[in-house]
Amino acid sequence: MPLNQKKKNLASLGSTGSIGSQALDVVRQQSGHFCVEVLTAQNNASLLIAQAIEFRPNVVVIGAEHLYQKVASALQPLDIKVYTGEESLLQVIGMETIDMVLIALVGYAGLRPTLSAIEAGKQIAIANKETFVVAGELVTRLAKERGVNLYPVDSEHSAIFQCLAGEFHNPVEKIYLTASGGPFRGKGKQYLQQVTKADALKHPNWTMGCKITIDSATLMNKGLEVIEAKWLFGLKADQIDVVVHPQSIIHSMVQFGDGSIKAQMGLPDMRLPIQYALSYPHRLSSGFQRFCFTDHPELTFEPPDRENFRCLDLAYEAMKTGGNMPCILNAANEVAVNAFLKDSIKFLRIPEIIETCMHRVGFDPNPDFMVYSGTDQETRLIAGEIIDKLMV
Repeated sequence: MPLNQKKKNLASLGSTGSIGSQALDVVRQQSGHFCVEVLTAQNNASLLIAQAIEFRPNVVVIGAEHLYQKVASALQPLDIKVYTGEESLLQVIGMETIDMVLIALVGYAGLRPTLSAIEAGKQIAIANKETFVVAGELVTRLAKERGVNLYPVDSEHSAIFQCLAGEFHNPVEKIYLTASGGPFRGKGKQYLQQVTKADALKHPNWTMGCKITIDSATLMNKGLEVIEAKWLFGLKADQIDVVVHPQSIIHSMVQFGDGSIKAQMGLPDMRLPIQYALSYPHRLSSGFQRFCFTDHPELTFEPPDRENFRCLDLAYEAMKTGGNMPCILNAANEVAVNAFLKDSIKFLRIPEIIETCMHRVGFDPNPDFMVYSGTDQETRLIAGEIIDKLMV
């Protein structure tokens, strides 16, 4: 990034989560390039206050209204503006002083803020794959109309984005999204019937939030990433493949028409794709740990276990069906994962609940935002009813 270029003002939505916290570590290390203009969180008031005291943003938004007074009182001496609620968040995104919005929110909650950021003409670093899953056609169309760039933060999509640098005139034959295989790679159905929440939260390579860690264990995370890749890179289903790479060193690959394959490699550290998205098209020097080939003498690859981890095929099915089916998939998954995290259902019930919802919720081949919103609500109700019956 040129030395004479002014600092980039960032709005970090979901700053207390895993991605949001690591993004602030990037800002901490690259303080000559970035300023924090807005920080937001839903419930973690204590960490939000600590972040605001350190980074001194102009505005802070706490989603949970009952926590407003706690945050406002703590930050009052620092003259930091404090707001609460989703509508406040959507309005704050339009502030003229914001150069880039980092969408680090989890799940369906990321959709409306993303649409608001696009409407405001902000450049977006997006770590919320569910936005593309739920409303990929709408989001990408509006972004194109408004001239808004969507910079991927997920390590896999960042890898594809990096591999495409200088190749935009060359058509992509296929992309390969790599998957670690999660904590249960190689395990059969009998083993999976007994796994606990604690087992599922032990990811072998990455440190992530609870929801995405469970999605990784079911392979739904990879399914969601397949749908995200379709919209980010304008691909068809048969151009997106998944390969299990347990070492998580190669983050994804692009195959071109001549058969050549480009791969992006590095140690598993989310700060690297976060920094790339925030600083693109520049690569900032960093103190991140460097990869050493002799420390990793073997890089292995294998096909995903689609029989025991059915969520991946359900995601492909939803993508091929189109319409509001990916929205149904996403909402059902969010409800099922939440139930598993509350010990209300067994691990293998997650794909069963999702598949049932895909058959029961009303299908719309040409959804708009109101249809997406209604589909999300209907799916959550039906998924909740299914879980209630399972618990009886």
